[in-house]
Parts: sequence; structure tokens; C-alpha cells
Amino acid sequence: MRPLKALFKKQFKDTIKNPAILIQFIIFPIIAFVIDHLVTNMYGITEEALANMPNQVTMQAGIFAGMGLIMVPMGIIAEDMDKKSLRFLSMAGVRPMSYLMGVNGVMLAAALCTAIAFTLIGGFSGTDFWIFLAAMMSGSIASIILGSTFGLLAGNQQSASALAFPAAIVIGFGPMMAQFNDDIARVMHVVYTQHFNVIAEYLNFGISDAPLWHSFAIMWANTAVLLILFALAYRSKGIA
Repeated sequence: MRPLKALFKKQFKDTIKNPAILIQFIIFPIIAFVIDHLVTNMYGITEEALANMPNQVTMQAGIFAGMGLIMVPMGIIAEDMDKKSLRFLSMAGVRPMSYLMGVNGVMLAAALCTAIAFTLIGGFSGTDFWIFLAAMMSGSIASIILGSTFGLLAGNQQSASALAFPAAIVIGFGPMMAQFNDDIARVMHVVYTQHFNVIAEYLNFGISDAPLWHSFAIMWANTAVLLILFALAYRSKGIA
């Protein structure tokens, strides 16, 4: 418990001092609010046309949870690898799960604040509020673990960016591309961001081909697989 608490405090202090990290959790809700406001108040647009347009808030929320949150923990952990501080922590007896929770606990708390902002901007209320918030946090947790794994595998920030960025683009924008291509849709069916999109579609338009629990189950299954991959990456580097 002590290593976890110490890591959390360290990462909190480092995050507060790093505006490049903080801006990632602020810019996406701002963009969603501005675009949604512009679209809603577009001159001459009818209510019918507006109802059939993609929801800009849920679209930006999906990009944040599926792409933005991969890059942040990736950079943090790659920096720890580069400075050899992770090896020092492992020598001090810090286990993979303690390290993951300690370093990314701050990221998760910040993601929760951003998810709440998206939920409020999107105008969700009642049961829909909690469904959308749960979907955002499920996707956020999966992305944080995936980004952490990329950081471990790469070993330095430059290599980590080259490794993680293409994956983040595919995972973040894949659900949108899947709407226009059946082959992409079949591949994306097992990816957590696609099922965030399914839940968002249900909340926006009442459309769903399967029960919501099915989408949540796939998102949590993704998280479980990514946790295993993180632990394997931690061990593969000889630091566990």
C-alpha cells in the first residue's frame, strides 16, 4: 500500500507541473462544446437535419477515450523507462499492478473529471448519465492500460510515440471508419472503442442491435486482456 500511495503522490505532483499533460484532459471537452454549439446554432438548419447529424459531444468523447488517453500514460512510463527509474522501483519491490495503479491513478482521476464534463455537455441525465459515464470510464481505463503497455515495450519516448501513435489513430477513429466499410466493422467489433460508439448510438438515437450489457462485457474483456499484456510487458523487460 505504501509504494502505491508514494507513486500516486509523485505522479500527482509531476502532473500538476506539466501543462502538456493537463491540456489533454481539458481540450477535448472544450472542442466538443464549441462544435456542438456551432452546429446547434447553425443558421437555417432544421430540427430534423440536426437530429440526423452525428453527436459531436459523443464523437469527441470517443476520440478522447480511445486515442488521447493512450498517448498520455505512454509518455509518462516511457520517460520512467528512459531514466531507469522503473528498474529502481522494481528493485525496491514494486509489483506491476502497484506501479500501474500508482502511476495511472492520477490519470484515471483526471479522466473521470473529463468524462463528467462530457456527460454534462452532452445533456445526459438520469439513467443515461450513468450509462454514458460508465461507458467513457470503461474506454478510458482500457486506453490507459494500453498506453502504459506501449510505454513499457518501447523503452524510450521517441520509440513509444512511433509505436503508439498509429495504434491510437486506428483505435480512436476506427469506429467512424467502420460506419462506411463492412470489413473494418468486422475487425472493430472486438475493439472497445467500437462498443463505446454502440452505447453512444443507443443513447443518442435509441438504436442498438444487441443489449447494452453485451457492449460493456466486450469493453471489460478488452481491459482484462490488456491487463495481462501489461503484466507480460513488465516481466519481459526484466523488471519484475
